[in-house]
Amino acid sequence: MTLHASALPVEAPQAFLGVARSLTGKLWRDRLDARGAARALAIVQRHNLPEMLARVLAGRGVAIDEVADFLDPTIRKLMPDPHTVTEMETAAKRIADAAARGEKVAIFGDYDVDGATSAALLTWHLRHCGLDPLIHIPDRIFEGYGPNVDAVRALAAKGATLLVTVDCGTTSIEPLAEAKRLGMSVVVIDHHQTGDELPEVDALVNPNRPDDLSGLGHLAAVGLVFVTLVAVNRELRQRGFWTREMPEPDLLSVLHHVALGTVADVAPLIGLNRAFVAKGLIAMRRRDHVGHTALMDVARLNGPPEAWHLGFMLGPRINAGGRIGRADLGVRLLLEGDVSEAARIAAELDRLNAERRVIEQAAEAQAEAEALASLGLEDKGAVIVTAAEGWHPGVVGLVAARLKEKFARPAFAIALEPGGIGTGSGRSIGGVDIGKAVRQAVHDGLLMKGGGHAMAAGVTLRKEKLAEFRAYMESALAADVANSRHENELFIDGAVTARAVTPEFAATLNRAGPFGSANPEPVIALPSHQLVYADEVGQAHLRLRFKSGDGSIVNGIAFRSVGQKLGSALTQNRGQQLHVAGSLAVDRWQGTERVQFRVLDVAVPDRGPTVIK
Repeated sequence: MTLHASALPVEAPQAFLGVARSLTGKLWRDRLDARGAARALAIVQRHNLPEMLARVLAGRGVAIDEVADFLDPTIRKLMPDPHTVTEMETAAKRIADAAARGEKVAIFGDYDVDGATSAALLTWHLRHCGLDPLIHIPDRIFEGYGPNVDAVRALAAKGATLLVTVDCGTTSIEPLAEAKRLGMSVVVIDHHQTGDELPEVDALVNPNRPDDLSGLGHLAAVGLVFVTLVAVNRELRQRGFWTREMPEPDLLSVLHHVALGTVADVAPLIGLNRAFVAKGLIAMRRRDHVGHTALMDVARLNGPPEAWHLGFMLGPRINAGGRIGRADLGVRLLLEGDVSEAARIAAELDRLNAERRVIEQAAEAQAEAEALASLGLEDKGAVIVTAAEGWHPGVVGLVAARLKEKFARPAFAIALEPGGIGTGSGRSIGGVDIGKAVRQAVHDGLLMKGGGHAMAAGVTLRKEKLAEFRAYMESALAADVANSRHENELFIDGAVTARAVTPEFAATLNRAGPFGSANPEPVIALPSHQLVYADEVGQAHLRLRFKSGDGSIVNGIAFRSVGQKLGSALTQNRGQQLHVAGSLAVDRWQGTERVQFRVLDVAVPDRGPTVIK
């Protein structure tokens, strides 16, 4: 008999494997409480799934009746009526008008991956409509984020009658007012949080505007562009625009763009986003898109791409153009049809990415030293704000992300220019909304410009305001940071031994993917395994080998752990029995598949018997 989940009491789960404090200071928790465990059992019984996969699904809140749709998310089932988004109908009609009249359309995108994929997707569609749109991606250093008056005037001078901004524009009050003054229609397709004032435009398509009830605020900009184009296709179909000579473009054929932009922008992989990424990865595996294939080749991605490849291998190369090179290189690659030209652009992006890593590492070392000095031996302070002259503005977001990871608190990195103006980025931890705090700082006059969302924000300020900004953020975020950091927990989905860690087991868990923001990779524990090998490899990584009691071996790696708590714990416990927690990845080399255990944490076992849950 299956117990109904709601019949069981809800109780705090015990420390997993008895680990109340790991060697890095974490409390290990079973991701499933009693109710979750009952749901996992019911999933096994009803859907005949392996127990560990059922545990993973239950741990992500998948209801028993939702399992089939979760394992195979389809766009057709999850796609809402686009007109539920505020002003979508107006936007679709205006873009359809431009197609029908053969207007000159200008596309203004952001310089990151979400902006590049959004601009490429919209350009691809307008070209199918017989148009030849202008594309402008601003230079990060000389123009900054979002539309600017000079660029708007240049696009108007080239004959643009419709300006469409993608992944930007929501807070660009004056530049878009200038566009209207110059006679251009303006459509904004954006997902960033809004300020107190909205721009005066023909249509502002943003599910995060206060009067939008669509529930699509989790979409990346490229996903929102896709939904917009569904509406445009429908509008043009109703007008009889599509003919045998001008067939309706198949939007599902360009899900590569949507998947890449969604993962790279760290959009939550829930609902429609999961479907976008799942189906986009299938499209990428066909290797039928010239630009994406060139990007995968230059990244030396030999096996089938997974979501983490998009975030850590492909996305950074697209981003490198906007960070330290030509901002439009990413869009050009994604629109390129010639194989040799695509290979040339991809090689340039790869070179820029390598250069970016060198620049980033130098700034990161300096920022870490400043952060350590600021926090002191007592590790006091809710927020890290670092700044220096000579930092490249294109890498401050990456530096902020590293600081956030290392110190487990919101972090800002700001590049100070010779004129006394600083431009920087912030990254946050769960439960702490830095976008809201930054917008309030703009409102209060501390910042010249600023905006973003809960987990990431951009700022522009005067150097003399730096100390005041640091104190402001400390005061504004201290309570939320304290709550977020109160319990330093690691949630674990289950435990196995080394013998069970096979490519087949990894493939079983991957059925719950794609994994990313809001759908975390399963964390598996290896109880009481001996660390038989640990040696440094690459850039501060540790290559590892663990042996179970029956002699089975599993290979592992601890990324960026040298010099960190995790790295020290591993190197100091060579030869010892350890509880090990991590995620699984399949390593493909010369036609063979091996599972790599990506170590997240380790703990010293109790002397009593270990129970595998």
